Amino acid sequence: MQKAIPTTIMRGGTSKGLYFDAADLPQDIEARDRLLLRLMGSPDARQIDGMGGAHPLTSKVAVISRSDRDDADVEYLFLQVVVDRAEVRDNQNCGNILAGVGPWAIEKGLVKAENDTTRVRIYMVNTGAIASAEIMTPNGVVAYDGPAQIDGVPGSAAPISLDFLDIAGGSCGALLPTGNAKDVVDGVEVTCIDNGMPVVLMRATDLGIKGTETPDELEANEILRNKIEAIRLKVGPLMNLDDVSGKTVPKMTIISLPRSGGLVHTRSFIPHRVHEAIGVLGAVSVATGCIIKDSVAENIADCTIEAGDHANCFNVEHPTGHFSVDMTYTITSDKTDIHKSALIRTARKLMSGETYAPESDLA
Repeated sequence: MQKAIPTTIMRGGTSKGLYFDAADLPQDIEARDRLLLRLMGSPDARQIDGMGGAHPLTSKVAVISRSDRDDADVEYLFLQVVVDRAEVRDNQNCGNILAGVGPWAIEKGLVKAENDTTRVRIYMVNTGAIASAEIMTPNGVVAYDGPAQIDGVPGSAAPISLDFLDIAGGSCGALLPTGNAKDVVDGVEVTCIDNGMPVVLMRATDLGIKGTETPDELEANEILRNKIEAIRLKVGPLMNLDDVSGKTVPKMTIISLPRSGGLVHTRSFIPHRVHEAIGVLGAVSVATGCIIKDSVAENIADCTIEAGDHANCFNVEHPTGHFSVDMTYTITSDKTDIHKSALIRTARKLMSGETYAPESDLA
């Protein structure tokens, strides 16, 4: 016998995943993860017996519930279902999948739609931070069609404005988890940063590459991959993440001079595959690292670091275009304080219905 589980499949930003009401999944974590592995078809490189798309960007899950918090309307738990291993990981947020949470919550009745636009306050369970999403709801109905275009997604859709407040150090405990703007690991200078996503910045030239290689070319470079993974394993404890051998953080981001008028050019290991674009919170952390004095981005990023209050829009270049991040921040003689990070994403509901799993997977 098979059991039907109410499910919505949505594209959120440059990712795609399954969205669930928390009440429809087992409350026991082991049982829940066992079910999600079956629904996605993991472990299997093709995920042929499930809903996954055979790539980390299309093997994601959002678990959503109404919130009892005064500062949030809904709570969102992000889960990464590993494609080729029987693992479900909860040690990071996903800002792309986050883009679909607001529309989902409104359509499911967890948040009442307003005319024109509806703001949804989202508590991100993974890191304990709050995000605010503004959704287009003309006549009280979620709009998916619109003029907004984001690199890495064909066509256009309704814009979803995401605001992040006080997300610095959400995973690592501090904006600069090691206490330094720059560290040296295995002979490579790195900047470890956490402004919504733990990220390690490395210069392409220090790794013996140009930084313009395609994701496929980088994934085929076994020497480079092994070097980057060795650095990742060593910086994990330095970033207060403990042993990261079984985690999807930190993200390892290679930076080089901007090519298209942006802030900096990037290639991101997430952590073992190379992103075809860049993650939402990864882009926020990269932009943040570029405005830190003495970071590895100094003399690479196209920005001026000077004391004072600032409000800038930074375009972070990636393999398929760029990602725009609006930031307000203050630089003093000894530190950088981030006040707000905002960006535009889009989302689209692809299917709403039921997925099926054997009754034994719900036990």
